[in-house]
Amino acid sequence: MDSVQLVVLAIVQGLTEFLPISSSAHLILVPMLLNWPDQGLAFDVAVHVGSLIAVLFYFRHEVASILAAWGKSLFGGSMTGNARLGWWIIVGTIPAVVIGYFGKGVVETELRSPWVIAYATIGFGLLLWVADLVQSRHKTEYQLSPLQVLVIGCFQALALIPGTSRSGITMTAGLLLGMTRQAAARFSFLLSMPIIFASGVLQTRDLVQSSVTIDWGALLLAVVLSAISAGFCIHLFLKLIDRVGMLPFVIYRLFLGSVLIYFLI
Repeated sequence: MDSVQLVVLAIVQGLTEFLPISSSAHLILVPMLLNWPDQGLAFDVAVHVGSLIAVLFYFRHEVASILAAWGKSLFGGSMTGNARLGWWIIVGTIPAVVIGYFGKGVVETELRSPWVIAYATIGFGLLLWVADLVQSRHKTEYQLSPLQVLVIGCFQALALIPGTSRSGITMTAGLLLGMTRQAAARFSFLLSMPIIFASGVLQTRDLVQSSVTIDWGALLLAVVLSAISAGFCIHLFLKLIDRVGMLPFVIYRLFLGSVLIYFLI
């Protein structure tokens, strides 16, 4: 990778990781459209670390409260709202971890097709639009039932399909279950932390086993750029989501998917 490719893709990853428009699709499509070489596993690890740093820093107070309450619940403490939310994050993570572990080979080979990305971008974009039209939106992340959390977790597993968007599909599930936009977004971001961490661990393992020469300075720059852009994106998204809704992201997904199909035909 040259410096331009690194800077562009690190910022693209940060801006798209937490928006409902699919970061994986953009990391596949941008190099493809610009005729850049594959950015490599080390870069993927770096930008995921940056995204994780951003979401952990933004929700640092919530994460500290959830971990403290969840830890107390392990030793007989009362099941407070934060303790329950800690358990819900674990439950919601299980489907994606299981399916990701056993389906990793298929995802990395069969599902990285531009056609798959195009159809997933459009199809799941339309589903997001339908979910945003649900009128009864009153639940917060603290009012979810175990079954509803499991449903959101199963939806999250669909994000293994490039073009789906992990944040987009979990927000879609939350909205369909009657969550407010803010609550669906917050729960989506909290639910992302174990998945991003697990993905980073698996990618790091593969990186170590590959014995690839690593440019640590370039990776550090990718981490910083990804973290800054992701943190900015989270802040702006939560600030504007109640005002603008999901329609701008749906329109973008339809446009992106249509352009991709046009170039593929």
